[in-house]
Amino acid sequence: MNHFAFIFPGQGSQSVGMLDAWGDHPVVRQTLQEASDALGEDVALLIKDGPKEALALTTNTQPVMLVAAVAAYRAWMAETGAAPAVVAGHSLGEYSALVASGVLTLAQAAPLVRFRAQAMQNAVPVGVGAMAAILGLDATKVIAGCADVTSAMRALGPEFSGEVVEAVNFNDPGQTVIAGSKAAVEKACEVLKASGAKRALPLPVSAPFHSSLMQPAAMQLREKLAQTVFAAPQIPVVNNIDVAVETDPDRIRDALVRQAFGPVRWVECVAAIKARGVTTLVECGPGKVLAGMVKRIDAGLVGLPLFDPASMAEVQSQLSGAAA
Repeated sequence: MNHFAFIFPGQGSQSVGMLDAWGDHPVVRQTLQEASDALGEDVALLIKDGPKEALALTTNTQPVMLVAAVAAYRAWMAETGAAPAVVAGHSLGEYSALVASGVLTLAQAAPLVRFRAQAMQNAVPVGVGAMAAILGLDATKVIAGCADVTSAMRALGPEFSGEVVEAVNFNDPGQTVIAGSKAAVEKACEVLKASGAKRALPLPVSAPFHSSLMQPAAMQLREKLAQTVFAAPQIPVVNNIDVAVETDPDRIRDALVRQAFGPVRWVECVAAIKARGVTTLVECGPGKVLAGMVKRIDAGLVGLPLFDPASMAEVQSQLSGAAA
């Protein structure tokens, strides 16, 4: 089979019934049971029946996205035995990548991402933080605009010292996500539209993920990760925060801590995968968001989704054809 990468999605691609198409696939069923045992609840029922509002709670979203991505990966490995040359994950998806690489077991990762989600939610009360996607403006202008807004708001007086907005997800050349305090994000949206952004879309999230406001959550996560045994990666993992491949467990842990309050450098991650000679990136897990980003980042790359038996067969066909 062709040299390929697996990339794993983060929050936002979850949906009620997202594993239904797998039917009673034994590997998927086993994965759901493993996660349910680790979390002490019926994960399969939560994914199958929702409701949507329950899946949207970040304390549920993070574990179910991990489980759905790992289930798809395991199904692929069971059917084909073809391991990717390199893996990466967008934000939360990095934990799925670490499970695929053998650094963490699913039984370790599921409670870990739930803890991460709870710590993130507790760090900033609902309604205090916000995120928005800025479309059609160069990332350097987004960074500069956010810095200007943060400085201007803090200059208003001591009561504004907590106002901050930062560029946190560099998703593709035309899409950068910003996050921070609600007022600062709203002001930045106005400023960035005036600077030439085509659109500034508020995102339906419960916390300002990857912003410096997440530092309290990261400190809690550091303690939790220190108690977690990490194995050496069997497949290289390109991390979000440094766009680096680490093999030392302590360095992997440290990157996960900093990832919680630092930016997702996805454009650079995709470029780093390409630099390893890989031109086909398979998005493993619900949705097609990352597959679409791949093509916008580099038209010379192929992005394929893998989320059910039909899409898995299509990926097999494409990779076998490319290798022929």
